[in-house]
Order: sequence, then structure tokens, then C-alpha cells
Amino acid sequence: MGSGRWSTDVYSAAASYRAATGTSAFAYSDSGARSAHPALDPKGVGKRESRDSAEHPQSTPIAVMFDVTGSMGSVPRTLQEKLPQLLGLLTRKGYATDPHIMFGAVGDATCDRVPLQVGQFESDNRMDEDLARIVLEGGGGGQRTESYELAMYFMARHTDMDSVTKRGRRGYLFLIGDEMPYGQVKPKEVAKFLGEKLKEPIPVEAMVAELQRTFDVYYILPSAASYGGDKEILGYWRRLLGQQVIELDDLDAVCETIALTVGLGEEAIDLAAGLADLTDVGSAAGASVSRALAPIGAQRGAVVRSELAVGGAALGGAALGGATSGSERL
Repeated sequence: MGSGRWSTDVYSAAASYRAATGTSAFAYSDSGARSAHPALDPKGVGKRESRDSAEHPQSTPIAVMFDVTGSMGSVPRTLQEKLPQLLGLLTRKGYATDPHIMFGAVGDATCDRVPLQVGQFESDNRMDEDLARIVLEGGGGGQRTESYELAMYFMARHTDMDSVTKRGRRGYLFLIGDEMPYGQVKPKEVAKFLGEKLKEPIPVEAMVAELQRTFDVYYILPSAASYGGDKEILGYWRRLLGQQVIELDDLDAVCETIALTVGLGEEAIDLAAGLADLTDVGSAAGASVSRALAPIGAQRGAVVRSELAVGGAALGGAALGGATSGSERL
């Protein structure tokens, strides 16, 4: 997937139609749906693909998966409202070449009807359509854990990206939430929600290590969410992902935070330049983004490109499967 081009005019026309007819941007969920939309149901999915094309010869896959339980239910609405700004920063400001964006949602596989929803990698307005199909279940188990590890399993084993196979460059995965993952990927949940057999549980640490072979993984923790200030949750994610845990004090700044993080990772900007771009596009998110990305921005000058052999050729990019040369992409 990933053909076509984003049109702000198409987006605005759809928004105007919804306003005129009183239709929700999340009509599928607001209609009372309690099962995953067929387009987002992960059960039986082989691969979600990000492919190069004549339109997009250097695709950059970017996946955004968010908790839709409890206080996090507003995240998809914020993303939907600010999609033009996210796409504008990524493309017009040159943060990423040919971005392919996937949206997905995470719940709790121990108690929710719809604990995992996964869209396609898209480069046009179909990404907005995928957002509109997400069920905002609002459940969760109330025990400070959600099934992020099941989402990690899907992203590690059910994605196929030309950026990885052709150029040796990882995609970006942003997990947005305020709780911890469960300690392991469970075979019974993989069977129930993905329809496949897993011989034995996978510890979450091993799952993260496998996922990081193909994705730079970030966790965004909004401080205003239910468990946003919980030091145990923050510490847990920092042990899993290190500095790639982002504390965000304004959820409205989530699109700008994602865009600048990608720009930093692609070495298209430094933090100061990214913040200047926010001012240029009229965003009021600069202060929150500056605080959120200060730890990553402080390391910006230490980034070194490594060489990765793919198909017999040496390619620039972050090394897959571990830092064999001591290089790191933030």
C-alpha cells in the first residue's frame, strides 16, 4: 500500500460535509460498533505493506498506534483534526521522503472486545478513512496495563516495508498511551485476535528487541492522561526503550511531536530548526514540543549514520538487528 497523494482540499471537503450533515468523524464507532471494522481487523492479516512506487520511490513508513481506553480516547480525535498539519510538516518541510502513514489502536486483550485495530500504510486521504473506522471502545481493565505487546507482535511479524528490505532503513513506530504492556505475548491472545498459532509466550523485552530490527520505536506518554505522572509506568517504558520515551504535557501537540521526531531521526532538522518550522506554520505547540523532545534534541549531534549491506550493496541507514558498528539513529 502507499499509493496516491494527500489532498488538503479533499480533507477539507470531507470535514465540511460532516459539519453540514452533523456526521461524526468517527461515525463507525459512534454508531455503536463493537467489533473491528473489516478494514482494520488484524485477524488473518498476512502483511501490512509499505511499498515504493513511481509516485513514492523512497517510502518512509510511519506507524502511529494509540491507546483508546479511558482518558486516552481523545487521541484519535486530535490526530484526525490535525492530520493536515502532520502531513504538511513531513512533506512540505521535507522531514521525510514519501511518508506512508499507518494508524492503529490498542486496548486490553484480557477484557476488551476490540483490543487491536491496524490500518494500512497510506500516502493519501485513505489514512483519514482508516482513522474514521477505529472503534473508540473506551474500556480497559483498570490495572495500569494494556496490550501494547500484542500490537508489537503484529508490527514485528505482520509488516513488510521496502525501506527495510531495499534500503536497510527502519520505519518509525509511535505508541501513544499512559499504561504499561503486559509482561509477555500470550499464545491464546494471538490465536483469538490474530488467528495464528504461537508455540510459547514471548517476554515483552524479547518482543521489543525483535520489533526494533525493523522500527525505531517511540512511546509518547501524555502527562495529563490518567497515569501520565506515574513514575512506575514511566520507568518501565524507559527500561524498555531508553531515551525514546517522550513525555508530552499537551496532547494537542501530538502531531507536531511526531513530525519533529521523524525529522530528527531522518537528520532533516535539528530541534531548533523544527521549532522554527512550527512557528512558520502557525502552530502554538512549540513550547510543549520543545520540552518533550529536549532529551532527544540534546543527542542530535551524536547521531552517526551506519552502513548496512542489503542485497550485496552498502546502504546508509540505521543498522537492523542491533548496532553492529556502535551507531545509533535517534
